[in-house]
Amino acid sequence: MSKRNSVWESYKFPLILLLGIAVGSAVGWLNPKLGLQLKPLGDIFLNLVFSVVVPVVFFSISSAVASMANMKRLGKILGYMLLVFVATGLIAAVIMCFAVNIIKPAEGVIFPLDSSAEAAQTASLPNQIVAAITVNDFTGLLSRQNMLPIILMSIFFGAVVASFKERGQHLAKGLALLSDVFMKMVSCIMLYAPVGLGAYFAYLVADIGPQLLGIYAKMMLGLYYPLCAVYFFGGFAVYTWLAAGRQGVRAFFKNALSPAATSLATQSSIATLPVNLEAAKKMGVPKDIREIVLPIGATMHMDGSCFAAILKISVLYGIFGREFTGFGTLSLAVLIAIMSGVVMSGIPGGGLIGEMLIMTLYGFPMEAFPIIATIGFLVDPPATLINATGDSVAAMLVTRLTDGKDWLKKHMRAENAG
Repeated sequence: MSKRNSVWESYKFPLILLLGIAVGSAVGWLNPKLGLQLKPLGDIFLNLVFSVVVPVVFFSISSAVASMANMKRLGKILGYMLLVFVATGLIAAVIMCFAVNIIKPAEGVIFPLDSSAEAAQTASLPNQIVAAITVNDFTGLLSRQNMLPIILMSIFFGAVVASFKERGQHLAKGLALLSDVFMKMVSCIMLYAPVGLGAYFAYLVADIGPQLLGIYAKMMLGLYYPLCAVYFFGGFAVYTWLAAGRQGVRAFFKNALSPAATSLATQSSIATLPVNLEAAKKMGVPKDIREIVLPIGATMHMDGSCFAAILKISVLYGIFGREFTGFGTLSLAVLIAIMSGVVMSGIPGGGLIGEMLIMTLYGFPMEAFPIIATIGFLVDPPATLINATGDSVAAMLVTRLTDGKDWLKKHMRAENAG
């Protein structure tokens, strides 16, 4: 009886959350008008999450860095993090290259070209990079629109606090307490999640559902969505097994539902971050690693975006009668995909810039821009799911590289001892 209660306690919230989403989806499908009217209830949840994102990011990263006595460990974490981000992005891009050459999503597809696409403006990449890593006023650090500057300033602030050594420990403890306070607020907000996410799914199904029909169905339902599902269940199982064996696989899938559902509903890795931090804690990822890797991953680790970039390029090739084959062609596509998933994602308007980069590098006419812009809209929900939940996977891999192969067993022993 006690074991049954223990199982129920472990899965009670995910099951309630899943029920709320299922009910909301059914409402949006059966009564689209009502589904659209429920959007404000979902907006309340989204606004609550967005309201705590900036302090959660700042205090979690700065406290993790400030409390880190060994600066060499910080360097190892950041180095392994970048390695994992690029490696998983490369794997995702290569997988999609094979997939689009087998299924050929644009074969026989004809899109009406829209001349209004000429209005799209190309962005200056150097200026966008400056805007990505800095703000021109302190108040800019208080906005979730400037996540990369916030992350960099958090690391900088935490490192300066740590440089004060003993004198800085009082402030480091204060930052850690504030981090715990805001994570407690996240836990309270999540109590509303079944209602908020249910309402948001009702709206999404009512609003987006009809657009999934017609000419885009083949590339989405026949390729992208199934591949994302295979990558989530298969790819992440392999990664988490490499990170911590069977225990790692169980720990991930046991706790991945909440961030997965949140990412699907909000279509935002940033909005999913507070939930992701809580899930990574339950997965056993150490505090200093999860509070550094996950906030940075929310803007720089985008395997789903790597999938999407290759899909967009292959569709444009097919539409204009060009073969998406050859080492040079595929290598350039993979490079662009990694830039879109690891570099461009941290730049404001990075999705648009990545799409414009595709158009200019390959010399496609600008009239075709609405084609990949529409694809970008349709791929966003599953891409965000892969992006957001993949951050926890990346954190597990970074922990494996930083703390050794038995890190999860050590964590579980310490938890049981406590």
